Amino acid sequence: MQNTPTPVPEATDSLQRGLANRRRVLGDAWVDRSVENANVLNVEFQRMITAYAWDGIWSRPGLERRTRRIMVLAITAAMGRWEEFELHIRTGLQADPTDSEAAPLDLDTIREVLLQTAVYAGVPAGNTGMAVTLKVLKELGRTPEAASFAP
Repeated sequence: MQNTPTPVPEATDSLQRGLANRRRVLGDAWVDRSVENANVLNVEFQRMITAYAWDGIWSRPGLERRTRRIMVLAITAAMGRWEEFELHIRTGLQADPTDSEAAPLDLDTIREVLLQTAVYAGVPAGNTGMAVTLKVLKELGRTPEAASFAP
């Protein structure tokens, strides 16, 4: 069995900040599952994404977390990374709308992201994004009300 290296103190600080950000944006349940599922194969990967992405990027001052989440939605839809898209749709919709650090989402924002994505990444990306979003909304008991197709 191989041993994984012990992080140095600076890396430990970054890991802790990353975990705090990750919990705030994705929720405790998701992060707890990720941490509990760590093993000798993936633990270094989990540490890397927690420190690099969740501290090094999500902690930067240049963009608000909500803007970062919106960018994640557009990029993951464009790349067809539907599992990550679904994760950010779900956790964005479940986030406290009064907590900007949790990067909450609303239906108006999701609609605009998917319309923009359809133009620049293709209608199939926007269409699948709509389908994934509707699936998540249904699972959350938040199915959107019907609307007339007539303009």
